[in-house]
Amino acid sequence: MTLSNLTFFKLDNLGPGRESGPLPERLLAGDPRFTSWDVEQSPDGKVRTGVWETTPGTLRSIKGGVWEFCYILSGVSELIEDGGTTYRVQAGDAFVMKPDWVGQWRCIETTRKIWIVYGSA
Repeated sequence: MTLSNLTFFKLDNLGPGRESGPLPERLLAGDPRFTSWDVEQSPDGKVRTGVWETTPGTLRSIKGGVWEFCYILSGVSELIEDGGTTYRVQAGDAFVMKPDWVGQWRCIETTRKIWIVYGSA
């Protein structure tokens, strides 16, 4: 049997997700609920990828030492960088949050994204 070096996101069949919410100290408004699906990771765990969904609400987002690429599949959210600009993101948008990015993630309409992170939290 040959193993492939390709991993496909089966968005119509992700299976059961992991339910959670923001840490209490990061919750800013509302009652956002998260569902996460881990898709793949490198053997050393430094590269991870999956799908994440949040319901409306606002939370503090702190990237720490990781790079995160995001591709918005559905919904509408705003990213509000501390001391900076507010960015509206919606289906089809792609962006990278660099290490030490700090701000707010405000979900306006339930938002689902593909994510890829590199680094250690």
